Amino acid sequence: MTNIHPSIDGIRRILVIGAGTMGSQIGLVAALAGYDTTVQDISEQMLAQAKAELSARLEANVAKGRLDAADAETALGRLDFTTDLDAAAAGADFVIEAATEQLEIKGQIFARLGRLAPDHAILATNSSTLGSSRVAAATGRADRVCNMHFFNPALVMKCVEVVRHPDTSQATVDTAMELARRFGKEPVLINREIPGFIANRLMGAIQREALALSAAGIASKEDIDTTARTALGHPMGPFELMDLVGLDVIDFIAQATYAETGNEADRPDPQVAALVAAGRLGRKSGQGWYSY
Repeated sequence: MTNIHPSIDGIRRILVIGAGTMGSQIGLVAALAGYDTTVQDISEQMLAQAKAELSARLEANVAKGRLDAADAETALGRLDFTTDLDAAAAGADFVIEAATEQLEIKGQIFARLGRLAPDHAILATNSSTLGSSRVAAATGRADRVCNMHFFNPALVMKCVEVVRHPDTSQATVDTAMELARRFGKEPVLINREIPGFIANRLMGAIQREALALSAAGIASKEDIDTTARTALGHPMGPFELMDLVGLDVIDFIAQATYAETGNEADRPDPQVAALVAAGRLGRKSGQGWYSY
């Protein structure tokens, strides 16, 4: 392992891998913060769709007075979209992987990044379920690997969970935290990998209790949601939040956490699984706990 100390001053070009909702928005966050940014995906269609959606989002923000038209145009000019991972990685100072949540695919990506990216480059995964220790060794630079977990929608949500694994260097942690701040975010540091990190564990605990209260007939989901909003000050109740995040995502996170811990308390909830099986995924499908 080469002893290289990354620094925020060395970061000029950022590569985001994956042009889905998270990856494309992370790319725009970086571009708005002044960084030359490349969004890479294996699918030309995904890249075209991402470019169109980001352009539309910028136009909407300008129309609402949230963003200056010149700033929007400049940010769009900093964004490149490509299918060529080799070329994009070769010029990257910081990589954020936001590809599919499959360990085998992530492992292959990080092995390639280890060969292709400059020695000083930090390699981060946006994964909400897989700790970066699972892919770090494949890179040959485990000290420059960490999680940098953004929240959906990445353009709006302030939190970024930076998660170190046992070999992550302090310089890598410091650089990732400062980069998040320069993105306009409020990063939190997680010193040891744990399934679900902070946010998903807090969210999961509230959801489990809400599901138990509802299943036992203690209160309706509507009243549980109202209590969370009016007594705890949450912007939305746990059932509303599950619908917003996507019940398939909630179920996937639970499955991944349970596979990691084997703890019965982490077992996926059958009520959620039944809704997913019925195609009721929440807001994105028009029906979940509620109808939209």
